[in-house]
Amino acid sequence: MRNTVKNSTDSIWTGMVPVDDTALAVTDTGGPGIPVLYLNGQFATQGYWKKAIADLGPGFRHITFDERARGKKSQKSADYSFEACLRDVDAVLAARGVDRVLVVGWSYGAFVAAHWTSRNPDRAIGAVLVDGAQPFDWMDEAMELRIRKLFKRLSWFTPLVRPTGLTPRLSAEQMANCNIELGWISRADALGPVMDDIAVPTRYVLASGSSFGSKGDEQERIRAGVETVTARNPKIQVSAKVASNHGAILKKDFHAVGNAVREVVAASVAV
Repeated sequence: MRNTVKNSTDSIWTGMVPVDDTALAVTDTGGPGIPVLYLNGQFATQGYWKKAIADLGPGFRHITFDERARGKKSQKSADYSFEACLRDVDAVLAARGVDRVLVVGWSYGAFVAAHWTSRNPDRAIGAVLVDGAQPFDWMDEAMELRIRKLFKRLSWFTPLVRPTGLTPRLSAEQMANCNIELGWISRADALGPVMDDIAVPTRYVLASGSSFGSKGDEQERIRAGVETVTARNPKIQVSAKVASNHGAILKKDFHAVGNAVREVVAASVAV
């Protein structure tokens, strides 16, 4: 595996990285280890990765950041689109002087990780996709309406906890639009070719059961889409299917995430 970074720092760096009309709160542990960039769930923060980072330890260089209007410090923007998230990845890597990186994404972040990896085969060491980036046709007009109703019901609550950084500084309509866009990106005819084009070692870590916002076996049916992905692209495998649900996987099964990262590193060295 060729050199992964243009330069590295020897101590933890925290600061703001400008991109487009905003700035993102970034943390970089520094060090000479393989850089790992963590991509959050849609409305989550970098703190969700604390246990996975501890499991992997100081042998890796860990880079986390809060997306636009997430967390306590990342600033608002006029653009919360999926493509904006991909530009944010490039901006963070450029600001920290990272050439090649292993990307780890959970939920929405797994979709970002898959797209970035597919588009950057020379820069991606590999990817770990934590209960996300499963091609499945779950979005239609009825689902759009259901999502808009859900976020409208939550609109009274989210402003109350925004000062804690636990909810994004987006309106209910903006959050709904983000979720709906993801639904269309998830469709098999849209995501399938992206997964087919991934040319580096990639591992899924899948959760079990249902979680907030889902009904019945919806999430298990979505996860079943991974079988088609792994059958069509030998670079992509399932590292683990764990007992915890989608919302708890980083808290309860962080060790499985760490193991998947180690698998990707081993596979990339063997290439």
